[in-house]
Amino acid sequence: MRDVRYLLTPEQEDLRMMVRDFANKEIIPKTAPIDVDPAVMDDLFDKAFKMGLTTFTLPEEVGGAGGSIFENALIKEELARGDAGFSGNIAVCYMATVPVKVFGTKEQLKWIADRLTGGERGCFALTEPNAGSDASSLTTRYTREGEYFVLNGRKGFITGAEKASFAVVFASKDLSLRAKGISAFLVDMKSPGVSISGHEDKMGYRTSPTNDIVFEDVKVPLANLIGEEGKGFKIAMSSLGYTRPSSGAGSIGNAQYAFECAVEYSKVRKTFGKPICKNQGVSFMLADMYSRLEAARQMTWYVCRCADAGIRDGRLASAAKYFASDAGMKVCEDAVQVLGGYGYSREYPVEKRFRDAKLYQIFEGTNQIQRMIVGNDLIAE
Repeated sequence: MRDVRYLLTPEQEDLRMMVRDFANKEIIPKTAPIDVDPAVMDDLFDKAFKMGLTTFTLPEEVGGAGGSIFENALIKEELARGDAGFSGNIAVCYMATVPVKVFGTKEQLKWIADRLTGGERGCFALTEPNAGSDASSLTTRYTREGEYFVLNGRKGFITGAEKASFAVVFASKDLSLRAKGISAFLVDMKSPGVSISGHEDKMGYRTSPTNDIVFEDVKVPLANLIGEEGKGFKIAMSSLGYTRPSSGAGSIGNAQYAFECAVEYSKVRKTFGKPICKNQGVSFMLADMYSRLEAARQMTWYVCRCADAGIRDGRLASAAKYFASDAGMKVCEDAVQVLGGYGYSREYPVEKRFRDAKLYQIFEGTNQIQRMIVGNDLIAE
């Protein structure tokens, strides 16, 4: 990675190398199997917490490091190079803080910071079984009863829900209002009426728990309303504007490791008396894999730096997200091809990387939705 160091400050390079060392020594050796003991994942999370990775983007005044979006992308990429799902376990801690950092009160920020700096986790509960890309059609409802809001409904495909101590939950007071009826709430996951489904049996990303959350007459204090009533959809979309710039970083990190495996394998695997990397067909594949990764990395870094500078360009962020996740998927596909039969075997790591890569094209807004955003923005000019 010597060719990108000039883009980083010494402190950023030290951060990157610290996380890479953690990935090499701790994450990769422990997450190779398709199914990993939850105790192993909890141990890795605790180590990441002690390194300050789960609280990195919290403001310094509440116990965080005050890290930037760009620096968070560096962490996310290197953790995903270790394991995609584990990177997601850390990333969701950031995602759950953004609505409060941007729209919440000082008291609410302290409320979540006290939990995160104590080693706990949060989750972002927007998606529902029938409301993914069209979040304005969510059906989780709330009413006001005295000093509480009362929530009823179901969220689906929520990353890290079973491990979270709090959630940012989006619910509507009137479904007919669609986006205008949605509000955002901080919910203590230990509240009576909150229940969690079992871990989704996913194709990939299996080291990160994905669950449904059911709310049955869950009482939420009035003080836990984030922002104003009816502004929840805006809060959700604005929050994604802060998280989307770095969303491609996980795909890049996951594919980076697959690429490294393919390069090393091509040097030792021989056919017709020479390493397969000496065959033009294979060397061209490796060159294309490298180019896709570098292009995706530079695009992601650029949009993150823009966001840190206050330039939150939704079109650019959407383009970077789908470009990086498509590139990551293609690199992992080609890594399987380079390894041939071994690439299709679970004995070798690229098979897992291929399965993990697919989710990046789906979550945080499908790549088709991202293209719609870019296309509609271009047409509107």
